[in-house]
Amino acid sequence: MNILMLHGINHNLFGKRDPAQYGTVTLAEIDQQLHDLGRELGVDVVSFQTNCEGALCDRIHQAFTEGVDAVLINAGAWTHYSYGIRDALAILTVPIVELHMSNIHAREPFRHKSVFADIVNGQISGFGVDSYLLALRAAVSAIHTSQKT
Repeated sequence: MNILMLHGINHNLFGKRDPAQYGTVTLAEIDQQLHDLGRELGVDVVSFQTNCEGALCDRIHQAFTEGVDAVLINAGAWTHYSYGIRDALAILTVPIVELHMSNIHAREPFRHKSVFADIVNGQISGFGVDSYLLALRAAVSAIHTSQKT
């Protein structure tokens, strides 16, 4: 099984950006934890980060063409307003899990809304790095569930 992890805008600065909100773990460390857990769960995790909205849409299109088994996405601020990314995600026919390190519902009011909410299988937020690991477990479970039907 192949799972795509999509990291959004400013995530390349994890570990330096607002440590009170996001901690001190780097993007490379998050990806390593995902890859390690993926091995335990028998899946390959490929990670992609960009600060360009169009590049993220292009990568989602590529995921559709490649036939990935699931997508994890932490789109950062794009979560709250990018209908372009939402429309790209809607093309996918595989499980999609939205995740956030911080609890978006306990932050500024504009962060409470996700334009992806109605097309993803579920959302995980507020658990720091564990949000990524929980999302991976949820995606693997969703893949297994969809294979049974």
